Amino acid sequence: MENLLIVGVGFMGGSLALALKKRGYRGRVLGLDLDKEAIKIALEKGIIDEGLDKLEDLKGKRIDTVVLATPVRAFRSVASSLKPFVGKAIITDIGSVKGKLVLELEEIFGPKFVGGHPIAGREKSGVLHSDPDLFEGKKVILTPTEKTDGVCLEKVKNMWTGVGARVEFMDPFLHDWVFGAVSHLPHAVAFSLIDAIEEMSDGVDLFKYPGAGFRDFTRIAGSDPVMWRDIFLENKENLLKAMDVYVKSLEKLKKLVENSQEEDLTDFLAKVSKRRRSLG
Repeated sequence: MENLLIVGVGFMGGSLALALKKRGYRGRVLGLDLDKEAIKIALEKGIIDEGLDKLEDLKGKRIDTVVLATPVRAFRSVASSLKPFVGKAIITDIGSVKGKLVLELEEIFGPKFVGGHPIAGREKSGVLHSDPDLFEGKKVILTPTEKTDGVCLEKVKNMWTGVGARVEFMDPFLHDWVFGAVSHLPHAVAFSLIDAIEEMSDGVDLFKYPGAGFRDFTRIAGSDPVMWRDIFLENKENLLKAMDVYVKSLEKLKKLVENSQEEDLTDFLAKVSKRRRSLG
């Protein structure tokens, strides 16, 4: 019987554990987290089979696969501390940043490390909100390098397809540019918009009057602040480039409005609206 260890028993790690169990995973799922309350909840809900709140508890246990599910900036220290306890286990992760982090984890774990990123997050956090169907039909990006062991890659791929995900391979550095633009930037914009509305709430509480559009647009600003702090800082270079492009686009729109350029403004909005509708 295989043993799978999830390091970081939160929403994403808990959802993966439940997804595996729902779809017939026959091994044991262990959860490691410094938060004893998270471990308690995960055990009570049947999300994990065994809970650990310190690394030393891993002594003597056979671990076949490890999934790193902590905030990404903790990966390096967690990996270094974890290495003596996991032997020949396959190591993967569910972090939103890859790039040089993949190479650094590869230095620690060797060719058995496989970078992974499920495109399936929500604004909810905490193991209590774990969803066994979270990955159904969603993309998971795996970021193998020249050093990645082919057998390990195939096993990680099968783990994700086994929970209903669609797996794609991508260079780890390309990954960080792509998701810096389509994921990290939108989160930054949503957080900033809430901050801007807060700034404008001088004498009147503007948050009493949001419509559905505002709620839809800013939903992701309710996401875990620690997780997104780490993502922003870990992918800083790509995020800053994306923010620069966004600011230029906002300035373009500002000038069209400022100068009452009716036709050009219509053309701008029509072009953008058509592109958005093409996404489905």
